This record gives sequence, structure tokens and C-alpha cells, in this order.
Amino acid sequence: QVQLQESGGGLVQAGGSLRLSCATSGRAFSSYAMGWFRQAPGKEREFVAAISWSGFSTYYADSVKGRFTISRDNAKNTVYLQMNSLKPEDTAVYYCAAQLYSGSIRPADTHPKVYNYWGQGTQVTVSS
Repeated sequence: QVQLQESGGGLVQAGGSLRLSCATSGRAFSSYAMGWFRQAPGKEREFVAAISWSGFSTYYADSVKGRFTISRDNAKNTVYLQMNSLKPEDTAVYYCAAQLYSGSIRPADTHPKVYNYWGQGTQVTVSS
């Protein structure tokens, strides 16, 4: 079992930055690939970024590529999402997710269904 808890959300002006954290508890964090997803009101949950167990393999949605960076610290059982140059369309609830997988990130890892564990989410609001 893995428990996930996001933090770091808030209200920021367009062009600003936020860093989200996802602290995990449970065993063998380093065996899990991690992902960040987001869901805006009235929209489906969408993929943002994913990172392999080692941190060497990452993948981003086109909408955030070059602005967001996913990283992890296996010693701290934490995954991060650094968000720069934020836009109003980035406003959403952001969720972290985990799946037991020890390979490189695949296209399939952009789909919510492959993730076994989810956090409660943290709200990010970007004002124009």
C-alpha cells in the first residue's frame, strides 16, 4: 500500500511559479513510477507529467513541456512538480499518482488507469 499526500498548491498570478510536492508513505517508494495529473471543473482528468522509479526517464504533456519539471527524491519518498510560467489554463486540482513499475516511462503511463494509488489533490489557481 502507498499513501500519497499533495501540497504546495495555491493562488498565483499568470507568469508566476509554484512547486507541488507529493509525499508518500508505505514501502518501496523507489519501485513506483509516479505521475501528476490535473482536473479542471467540467473537464476530464488529464495527464501532466510522469517520472520513472529512477528519475532518469520523464515524460510531459505537450501543454506543459518546457514550463513544468517533474523530479523525485527517493530518500525523502517525495515527488515534485515545479511549475513555471503559469497560465490561467493551468488552473485545476492537481493529483499525484503511483504505479508499481520499474521500467522507463511509456506512452501508456499517460493514462490514469495504469496508476494504482492516488492522492487527494491540491488546488492550483492562476489568475490573469
